[in-house]
Amino acid sequence: MKTLGNRIKERRKELKLTQAAIGKSVGVSSVSVTLWEKDETAPKGGNLFLLAKTLRCDPDWLLHGKGNPEKNTVTPLNKLQGQYPVLDWVQAGNWSAINELPYHEADHYPCPVKCSDKTFLLKVRGQSMAPIFNEGELIFIDPEVDAINGKYVVARLDDENEATLKQLIIEDGHKFLKAANPQWPTPIQPVNGNCTIVGVVIFAGRLF
Repeated sequence: MKTLGNRIKERRKELKLTQAAIGKSVGVSSVSVTLWEKDETAPKGGNLFLLAKTLRCDPDWLLHGKGNPEKNTVTPLNKLQGQYPVLDWVQAGNWSAINELPYHEADHYPCPVKCSDKTFLLKVRGQSMAPIFNEGELIFIDPEVDAINGKYVVARLDDENEATLKQLIIEDGHKFLKAANPQWPTPIQPVNGNCTIVGVVIFAGRLF
């Protein structure tokens, strides 16, 4: 019986990718990829969907061997539990107002991974985080997940009235927000007490 590690390794070889290339794309070391393929550890949370995007496969197939590996979509709604609201970027930036949002004022979707009851969704816009996150994709944000170095986060800058999606970089005690697109005009923004982390991206995909 094939395991998660077997599927990672086989799919990587099908795409002629090295473990180092996988690690660079996901944001982990090649050693981590080796451990995944040996089933000694497993990708979780954000690393899981980034791995699925890199391997161009359905996360559900990667985890359980179900479905078509070529499809990188969120699992059909009738297979999932829980309903979480889709917000706009201004609502996400005004976190205090989110908890007061009436249920009927937002579309709701289930989350394919374990999450808290405070989870919400945003639709990606713009190209600052391409190719990791593409315009039109839905991202699931969990405010209860720890925002550690390398995580993709939704943050609110004090001088703006809406949220932004960036990668959190922490080096020598200093924090930065980094755009994934190397051509973005402002690839790195320092965080100097002027930023509030709203939540961490735990899953992404398109809903059809």
